[in-house]
Amino acid sequence: MTDKDHNPSSTHPPLPPTSEAEQFSRLRLLRSRRVGVTTYKRLLTEHGTAQNALAALPEVARAAGVQKYEVCPEAVVQAELNAARAAGARLIMQGTAAYPAHLNEIDDAPPFLWVLGDASLLKRPMISLVGARNASSLGTRMAKALARDLGVAGYVVVSGLARGVDAAAHLAALPTGTVAVQAGGVDVVYPAENTELALELAQTGLRLSEQPMGLQPMARHFPSRNRIISGLSRATVVVEAAAKSGSLITARDALDQGRDVLAVPGSPFDARAAGCNQLIREGATLIRSAEDVLEAMAPLAEASPQLPLEPPLRAAKPPKPKTPLKEVAALHRKILARLSPAPLAEDQLIRDLAIAPADVAPALLDLEMEGRISRRSGGLLSRTESA
Repeated sequence: MTDKDHNPSSTHPPLPPTSEAEQFSRLRLLRSRRVGVTTYKRLLTEHGTAQNALAALPEVARAAGVQKYEVCPEAVVQAELNAARAAGARLIMQGTAAYPAHLNEIDDAPPFLWVLGDASLLKRPMISLVGARNASSLGTRMAKALARDLGVAGYVVVSGLARGVDAAAHLAALPTGTVAVQAGGVDVVYPAENTELALELAQTGLRLSEQPMGLQPMARHFPSRNRIISGLSRATVVVEAAAKSGSLITARDALDQGRDVLAVPGSPFDARAAGCNQLIREGATLIRSAEDVLEAMAPLAEASPQLPLEPPLRAAKPPKPKTPLKEVAALHRKILARLSPAPLAEDQLIRDLAIAPADVAPALLDLEMEGRISRRSGGLLSRTESA
């Protein structure tokens, strides 16, 4: 009795329940041992209602060689509902109007979603933005720029609330709308360093999970989480990814779901760019800016009348005034004077300069793009011979 044992009809979402009792029973069916998404749908298709499926489940288990099978106790489901009520979470079931339309299209769409925050974001067009947890400074800057500009263009940014690229994307998209898909329960923040971001998401964005309330995430939950990230979205953009990473799993899921995959190229000497470069070689659209993403999405946008021309901005911060060119040039000279062909830690450089990291980062990016400094693994910088 596994998800591999199914027939083609089992992938169709069951009809919505006609009563709270049926919804309760469906959640109880899904939480029962050895019942995954495909088995859940097959049982509902074969037995008509969750109550009937629950009654038949022990016999189905015996036929599959599982002895002394017991369905999920009612008290377990009631405890989950109570925990959700305490956390302010809302349950969205597949087949109802609140369920996200794009996610509903995939074969293994989750039957239930717990959401915390602004559920209206699920009605707007979405793009997922994923990447490395140990993202480079350049990668996080790129993630922020893409998320900010895509948000202004009307898209909700979807990511996984991980450190690195995910956190940068969520943070930049908070004013325009962002959805975080969690691997554990929607009331469990992981990693702990993103607690403040998670609280902001619950206020102005949306946190979402298919897992039971209170569940601590385990390694096996992340691949399942990734299919939801790509399933919610019209396209998946990968900013940085190693050759074997969760971001590539999300990209593969997107391709399997018939969605577009786009990738930001990177240096062949940086392992964090290997996955993106590989995706581009295999046919993913090369992305340099949000404009490239919007151009690739244009056919979909034309077919989507609900795309807002002027999306609502929540507490958008005024842009910072541009730094005068003389000051920029002076900072470049200071940086180059401190660097040599011998590697120096970026943190040490910032301390030596006694300048705010936010002011140094753009200058480092400029010098790197001009080929006057090079960035190495471990956060090391060095001056090139041409400088």
